Amino acid sequence: MAPRRMERFLGRMLRVVVKVLFAAFKLLAPQQRSDDNRRLPPIANTLLTVPAIQLAQKIRRKEVTSVEVVQAYIDRIQEVNPLINAVVKDRFAAALQEATLVDKLVVEETGGEDVLEDRLPLLGVPFTVKESFALQGMPNSTGLPSRRSVVSGIDAPSVALLKRAGAIPLGVTNCSELCMWLESHNHVYGITRNPYQLGRGAGGSSGGEGSVIASGASVIGVGSDIGGSIRMPCFFNGIFGHKPTSGIVCNDGQYPPPSGQQPGFLCTGPMCRYAQDLVPMLKIMAGPDAEKLCLSADVDLSKLRFFSVPHDGGSPLSSPVDPQLIQAQRKVVERLEADLGVKVKEMRIPQLKYSFQIWGAMMSSPDKDGKIPTSFAELMNGGFYMFQSSHPSQFILQQKESLQRELEELLGLDGVLLYPSHPQLAPKHHYPLFTPFNFSYTGIFNILGLPVTQCPLGLSEEGLPLGVQLVAGKLQDRLTLATALYLEQAFGGWREPGHTAQEPTSTLNAPRFHSDTT
Repeated sequence: MAPRRMERFLGRMLRVVVKVLFAAFKLLAPQQRSDDNRRLPPIANTLLTVPAIQLAQKIRRKEVTSVEVVQAYIDRIQEVNPLINAVVKDRFAAALQEATLVDKLVVEETGGEDVLEDRLPLLGVPFTVKESFALQGMPNSTGLPSRRSVVSGIDAPSVALLKRAGAIPLGVTNCSELCMWLESHNHVYGITRNPYQLGRGAGGSSGGEGSVIASGASVIGVGSDIGGSIRMPCFFNGIFGHKPTSGIVCNDGQYPPPSGQQPGFLCTGPMCRYAQDLVPMLKIMAGPDAEKLCLSADVDLSKLRFFSVPHDGGSPLSSPVDPQLIQAQRKVVERLEADLGVKVKEMRIPQLKYSFQIWGAMMSSPDKDGKIPTSFAELMNGGFYMFQSSHPSQFILQQKESLQRELEELLGLDGVLLYPSHPQLAPKHHYPLFTPFNFSYTGIFNILGLPVTQCPLGLSEEGLPLGVQLVAGKLQDRLTLATALYLEQAFGGWREPGHTAQEPTSTLNAPRFHSDTT
């Protein structure tokens, strides 16, 4: 009992200190920007509200040209980027040239639409890329001033696979410095803003992707995730994202490269506005390893076992979960039970209370040859790395192993776990400085190597996105992806920023989903 009392005491003390620091920050912080209360202009071109896989189909069928689609997205980026600062370098002229070649190919193809679909499933569809990935001819600084002049000479493998599938890159998007913070802000490109409320952050480290996709200025994008860097921006910006099972998608071609045991925790994955684009993107980005996921197999949601964990058990380091997020997750449970006839089991998992400590211990652990990971200080040429730890405690390692066993046994081959995406709604700019450990809600699943899909669940009273994480057993990505399709229909999926309509009515009658339905 004594350790628990001490934990509670330390938690209360930490929150008091944070409140004092936060009050001082509000007094000393710069005044709100004059345009923080502005809303994004509404989407006028209907091409911007078509899922990527459907755009590809329209291009193959000559219902629309790739040039028209690419130009529509260029126009939208030019319209909203001055407000959100998401795209940091474009390649619009090259993209239009590539779109012209696509349209010529479509006209000259004699094998029919099916041949094009099989060979080039994303033919003519534009996409964006996180700046930490290599995209030929584009900067690759990861927000580090000392790398300001670095330009990629090649494509990262995941980017190359999307290009090989016919997709056309429009440019690169902002991220946090060295991909190691909860907000996409750096001294090279500045800060990225949330399209729902410009005075709030877009998340990190793939915040540029989250913001540009949610703004209707990109339909699909490439992100990376070592502690929630796909899922937090997707949550804060109300879009879909997927952290695959570890090791499925190649992580090469990113800066900084992972070291120590980090290669097993870093994941590259898709980010998109529409759930139906997740599976096609993952199939392409995973290359031959996509076969391990059986993504074309039918998923009968009514045959799955569902679990719901409402919080981490009261870690003194993380914030309490916002009541609106708890209520949103409860609504998911109610819909699942009403529509599918399943019984969702609510659980508490005590080891989750140590999520940050587990993440920090494993991130700083040496590889199998005993080589410790490159520190943040080394990458920055000075400074400090708050997550570096020389010898993780045996207790924390035991908690990690216990949690790994419990979740793998719980989820098996047919289980899906609901878990909050983050304790708070999208925070105001710089506020994560006072809640630096809240990312543990996402980071723990990187350490466990489990697949996780981030799903939007409508908007809060303040007009900010709500959401939930869906977690499955290793290699069972299709379960969370199929559940995401269901939740998109049930809760409306992405909402255009500036529209504050709450959950739409839905008469769902779909107990069975095919995981790659288009």
